Amino acid sequence: MNADCYLITGGTGYLGRALIRQASFRGLKVAATFHAQPPSPTSDVAWYHLDLREPAAIRSLIRDVRPTVIIHTAFRQYDPDLMAVTGEGAGYVAEAAAEVGARLIHLSSDVIFDGEKVGAYTEEDPPNPITDYGQAKARAEALVQRRHPAAAIVRTSLIYGFEPIDRHSAFALAIARGERSERLFRDELRCPVFVEDLATALLDLAQSDYYGVINFAGAETLSRYEWGRLLAQAHGLDPDRIVGGFSAESPTPRPRNCALDISRARQLGYRLRGVHEVLRSLGRLSEPV
Repeated sequence: MNADCYLITGGTGYLGRALIRQASFRGLKVAATFHAQPPSPTSDVAWYHLDLREPAAIRSLIRDVRPTVIIHTAFRQYDPDLMAVTGEGAGYVAEAAAEVGARLIHLSSDVIFDGEKVGAYTEEDPPNPITDYGQAKARAEALVQRRHPAAAIVRTSLIYGFEPIDRHSAFALAIARGERSERLFRDELRCPVFVEDLATALLDLAQSDYYGVINFAGAETLSRYEWGRLLAQAHGLDPDRIVGGFSAESPTPRPRNCALDISRARQLGYRLRGVHEVLRSLGRLSEPV
């Protein structure tokens, strides 16, 4: 494949699909990888099967495709191979990207922290994960920084959208419809980010020379409970069907405060809207809630 190609790992994932849509709209040459979820064949995307547990396969693919940019979104969250895929796999991608001189954008997470800070986390705050997934993401960050020092590491939050709807929103709406009975935590703070805003920011970041950590999250900090109520209202459902709880009720440890400070991103010109602004722009909220 010739120059000026964007390789998107995890192309069949929620963010991966948005990136492919936007990259194709921009007229960029796109290649993408998948693993368990096969893609729908398209004429404008070159698809490759890839297992992130296989460093030789990663190196071979990246050498063959020779992308100018790699946006690494692929991960596992609950799989027994969580660390092998999400942690070690990111290191293999970073190493191969450095070998061919590709620009690397690595997706990290807000759950790399223990959630005990007062206030939002900045790019200077060191990871201190308390979950298996957070540990894998923190391991990935360390490997990427070591093997591709010029990479950009993007910490983000709950990614949501409506065409199609994301799994976090679908879960909350199922509760609002009475199809599920779980509680949404009042003390777990996140900064939900609209998938199209995030994809736009990532593609713009790829064209810059920024390296190191940067936070790309939504401009509003909401609890899971507040987020669920807002989603219910935006979909014409009764917000009072959303029942609040506290993270102490969880059988496994959860970071409570995962708020991300996006001051740096804003200063650099990236537009990351808050939930209310997004919902109003989509015609789902007629006035502030």
